[in-house]
Amino acid sequence: MSRPITSPLVIATHNPGKLREMRELLAPFGIEARSAGELGLPEPEETGTTFAENAAIKARAAAEATGLPAFADDSGLCVHALDGAPGIFSARWAGPTKNFSGAMARIAGELDRRGITEADRRAHFVSALVVAWPDGHEELFEGRVFGRLVPPRGSLGFGYDPIFQPDGHDRTFGEMPSEEKHGLTDTPLSHRARAFAALAAQCLRRG
Repeated sequence: MSRPITSPLVIATHNPGKLREMRELLAPFGIEARSAGELGLPEPEETGTTFAENAAIKARAAAEATGLPAFADDSGLCVHALDGAPGIFSARWAGPTKNFSGAMARIAGELDRRGITEADRRAHFVSALVVAWPDGHEELFEGRVFGRLVPPRGSLGFGYDPIFQPDGHDRTFGEMPSEEKHGLTDTPLSHRARAFAALAAQCLRRG
């Protein structure tokens, strides 16, 4: 049985863009939340081989350090013609300076080198959300969204959003405002919103 989140929560991230999205998602539920970065927590080494394993590592570390429930996301872009890369290494492709423009150019270069046409540049985003409690209880929720890769468009969002055009839409995530991308009042669109909707249905109550 899922455990409700009723106490202050730690958002186990040091990524400003991800933190902003998570706070927007949590806002309707009245949950007080601080980030691992704001609390000065170190970033644990992500040694997992899946998104779920890495999310659990981050959530578990924050819960153990603070004695509070902790909420962590691990997400990334999986390009079908690149055998799922960058996948769990999505952030690492951007390097220590978080140069996602360079990472997007690297993906385009790899696809060009393999002769992948624009019509065949399929990809999907994955988000794994883990809530960990100090007593060791953990819950996992996952979301995916499929689409195709296009030349970068838009300055909204973060990470690989400018090159990802979700199926059924003519704009990239980089061209969509956050309320459209999250869409929690209707059908969630983004991978993180879909994972969060599953989490909210089990663990949260609107404030």
